[in-house]
Parts: sequence; structure tokens; C-alpha cells
Amino acid sequence: MKISPACTKAIALLAVLGVSSVKSFTPGKVNLATRGLSTSPSTLASTTADPPAATKDVVATPSQPAEQQTSVAAIPKVAQRWRKRTKQLATLGPASSTVEMIETLFLAGADIFRLNFSHGSQEQKKELLTMIREVEEKYSHPIAVLGDLQELTLRFLPCLDTKSLKVGEFSNPKGEVLEKDQVFRLDLDEAMGDGTRVMLPHPEIIEASEIGHVLLVDDGKVKLTVVGKGDKYLECRVDVPGKISNRKGVNTPDSVLDISPLTPKDRSDLEYMLGIGVDWVALSFVQQPADIEEIHELIDLHLPEDAFRPAVMAKIEKPSCFVDDNLEKIVNLCDGIMVARGDLGVECAPEDVPLLQKQIIDTCRRDGKPVVVATQMLESMIESPTPTRAEASDVATAIYDGADAIMLSAESAAGAYPEESVAMQQRIINRVESDDHYRNYLNQLSMTKRDTAADAITTAASQIAQTTNAKAIVCFTLQGSTVLRVSQERPTVPILGITPFKETARQLAMSWGVYPDLPRSGSFGFTADDEDFFNYENPAVVDSQNDDDFDVVLKNACRAALRKGLVNDPNDLLVVTAGLPFGTPGAANIIRILPAAGPQCWDGLCRAE
Repeated sequence: MKISPACTKAIALLAVLGVSSVKSFTPGKVNLATRGLSTSPSTLASTTADPPAATKDVVATPSQPAEQQTSVAAIPKVAQRWRKRTKQLATLGPASSTVEMIETLFLAGADIFRLNFSHGSQEQKKELLTMIREVEEKYSHPIAVLGDLQELTLRFLPCLDTKSLKVGEFSNPKGEVLEKDQVFRLDLDEAMGDGTRVMLPHPEIIEASEIGHVLLVDDGKVKLTVVGKGDKYLECRVDVPGKISNRKGVNTPDSVLDISPLTPKDRSDLEYMLGIGVDWVALSFVQQPADIEEIHELIDLHLPEDAFRPAVMAKIEKPSCFVDDNLEKIVNLCDGIMVARGDLGVECAPEDVPLLQKQIIDTCRRDGKPVVVATQMLESMIESPTPTRAEASDVATAIYDGADAIMLSAESAAGAYPEESVAMQQRIINRVESDDHYRNYLNQLSMTKRDTAADAITTAASQIAQTTNAKAIVCFTLQGSTVLRVSQERPTVPILGITPFKETARQLAMSWGVYPDLPRSGSFGFTADDEDFFNYENPAVVDSQNDDDFDVVLKNACRAALRKGLVNDPNDLLVVTAGLPFGTPGAANIIRILPAAGPQCWDGLCRAE
């Protein structure tokens, strides 16, 4: 291909903005350099901002000296890390509580980090979040943080400050062994328990239970069926015998309890999360849509002034979520869903869980909401450097089902092999996504299209990218709605989401196929004034003075794609969506195909500027 002098000038401009030299942008080869990052700890450096000076190429490693600044595109040995579609969520804990390990997990594939408020202090969670932001700043790549409120467990012993409500004891400190078919009473009597009865300090369970309802003790090791009921007691038949003792949880798969999923501790933790700025909040023990409305009200009440609103994720772990149209309503009210297979596997028949997982994923995909599959994905890797074949198959199944993300719990939080666990998940992701069956499975789910210009644009972008063999779809977005619509289509190429708000970019890290990027302040129509720039409700815009304004937007698209390493040839094509007037949320009304060389070029010819 013969490139005109004007095209050479355009490539040189992109090289200055995104790579160290013009030679870096040659067919079949990409050699992307590092970029200078902001020194402000509270500001995520732009991945499209101009570098202060050209620097030497480096390969980032966790042990790299601090003064040697890095970038996403400067990590060729983990390039596949930026090509996967399914995201990875890693829980932080004792095994991953240093900035070095967090960086290691990030480079191994983690896109989102989970802070589990069931364990540790609030101050510890803030320290972890600060470390995550340091890694985010170093690699100039948005990382999402999920704050997970404590799980609700109904128990037999006292603990007044948590969701593990425990009142009453057995006379025998070792507990009692219940025989099959014997009658065992659960009541409100504070007397010590024995082989015939024990106190259940939850009148809401007694009130909600009906004859024939099942109660599961100690994660289902003991199964009781209600055969009689009084005002303050339940008479139960022992269907699955076993030992019952202090501190054992009770599950109520057949009952909807008249209790809030948010305890005083949760309310304190939620307010703390809003103060430190987590990107997602996960709510446990969701029974019905009203539970989601309750947490939205609390967020409205406690969200600090001028703070960005976190996304809400509902953990589906109760059978009541599948009654009538509860699941559809919960998904509609949330920003995302987690398939919490731990408690779901206790309260539902084991053979039902895989079907419910598929039902949840399909419902989320039709509604365009991110969905995470969690719990015991690589459980054996807590103690072993390799998973079982069954675990690998379980992870692969979640990916084939179309999940946006897969999660690690104790594997990365407390296991002996946190890095290996994250790397193994990425290996499975890469293998599944390279399988022809994967694309066939994704295309099987029919989507309901809305009669809007935005939906027409995003659907067309996916089809055009496939037809033209484009390298990526680039979406300019304010609050992420356009990017989520494109992700819902499950296109065949990566989605580059460009937003002026770092909080939006972080939240988009949860979505399938999306790699968020941050443009320089003042780009694509925004003013450079910081006060107006971060007015999320009414973002300031610049009136268009000439036709070249949109060219600036398109140049930003090319810079970002080059910066991420998504293109490596001037003729590589990008499909770009944007909305006019600039600064209008959800206004996706423009689609454009352009080469990586820039909007002024086509088929090797460029106009002079």
C-alpha cells in the first residue's frame, strides 16, 4: 500500500499521541510505548492524553521500579489479557492484601476486585481500595471495585452486631444427634436445648413457615419438615438425620421472611462504601423486588453531595426470586446480578441450580444487565495449584452460558495460589472463547429490540464490525448506556468504551467485551473546566463551531484504539458510535467506519490538514 504524504503526517500525529515513534505503526507489527501518568493519587491518568516525552518501551512486571511508568499497551507478554471478552472478579483477603499481589492479580487477568464486608474492618477495606487505585493509576486502566455487604445467616447462638443472629444454647456443648423421623421442636423458649427442642430466636421464621415447609440446618446437613405450628413454635419431622449444635445456620427455602436484607451493620457498611467511593454495591439475601428498592432509597439518603452513584448488584440466592415475575423485576431494578450458587445450591435442589443459572444469565442478557457467576468455581485451588477437571468444566459452562464475569472467592482471598487461580480462569476463558461453539451458543439467545435510534445504531455497529472485519467497536458514552447496549449484542470484536467520567469507566469494567478508556479532559465536546466537567447530571458542552469538531472525536477513537493495542496497521478499521449533540446521555445517533490512520484517511489516501 502506498501512503500519501498527508497520511504519513496523520500517522506521525497518532504516533506522537499514542506510541514512541512512527515506526511503531507498521503493518503486522505494533510496538507501543509507555505513557506519562498523572502524579495526583486521586486522578486516573487519561489513556489518550499526550505524554510529556517519548520514553523507552518496557514490559511491566509487579517488581518493576516505581519510576518506570507503564501502560496497558506496554505489556506484550500478556497481550491476550486485553483480548478476552468474559471479565474476571477476584475477592481480596489475607492472601491478596498487598499492592504487589493486587498488581499481580490484575496482570493475571482480574478486571474487578471484590471487598467482602463479611470479614475484616471498614478501615482495612479502605486500605485495599487505595491499593487498587494505585495499580489503576500505574497502568492507566480503569479497575472496578465491588463492595459486598455481609451475607444473612440465621443461627442458634447470639451475635447481636451481625447478620449471624445467634441466641440460645444446647445443654450438651457438643450438640445433639437427631434421628430420622423423630419430631424436633424449634421455639422461642430461652431454655437450653436438648435432643427434643432448641430455641430459634427468629419469630419471623415461625410466622412465615407453613406445614410442609422445609428448614435446612448447617447448609442442608440436617433437613427438617414442618408438621405442626403454634404461635411460638414449630414442630418438625427430621427427614435427613444428623448432628445439630451451636452456631449452625438455618435456611428457609419455602418461606419469604418479613425481614429487611439490611441489618444495622449493613447500613453502616453501605454508608462507608459510599464515602470511600466503591463502584458497585452487592446486596445479599434478596427475596423480592422491594429489597432492591430499599437499598436504592438508602443510597439516595446517604450518597455524599457531588459523589458518583455506585451501581447496585443483587445476589440471587433465594428460591423466592423465581416466584412469578420476581426475577424479571429484580433484574430491571438492578444494575447487575450475581448468581450466588452457594446458598442457592443449599435452598434449591442440586439438579436445579444449573438450569437456574442459565435462566438468570438469559434474563440479564435480554435486559442488558451484567451478570456474574460466583461460588466454588475453582474451590480446590485454595490448596492446590491446579483445579479439578470438573471445576474447569464448571467455569467453562458459565462462559458458554454467556456470563459477563466469573468470580473467585476464597481462591484469591485466602488460598495458597491466588495468582494461579486468576491465571487459570483466564486460560479457560481464552480457550472457550476461541471455540466455534461459543459464538453459536451466544447467538442462540434472541434479543428483543426497542424501537429507538440508539438500539438501531448499536445493533448496526455489531453487524458492520463483523461484515467489514473491523478490529473494534468504539463507543463514546457519558453514563455507559450505549456501551451496555453494544455489549448486549455480544459482537465479534472488542468494545472500546470512551467516557469522560472515570466512575463510569470503572463500572463498565464489569461488562462483557468492554474495555473502558478515559479521554483527556475537554475532548469530544466537553469543557476543560474541572467544576463543570464533573457535573454528572448536566455535563457542560461546547457549541459546535465547524465540521471539524466531530473529527476531533474520531481522532480520539483512533488514539484510544492504538493506545490499547487494538490496531496495528493504518488500514485497520474501527466502527465508531457517538451522539449529537455532544453531552446528551443515551443519544447514540451516529455511526462511522474509519481506518486507524484517522478520519482524514481512507484506502491509503489522506486529505491535507
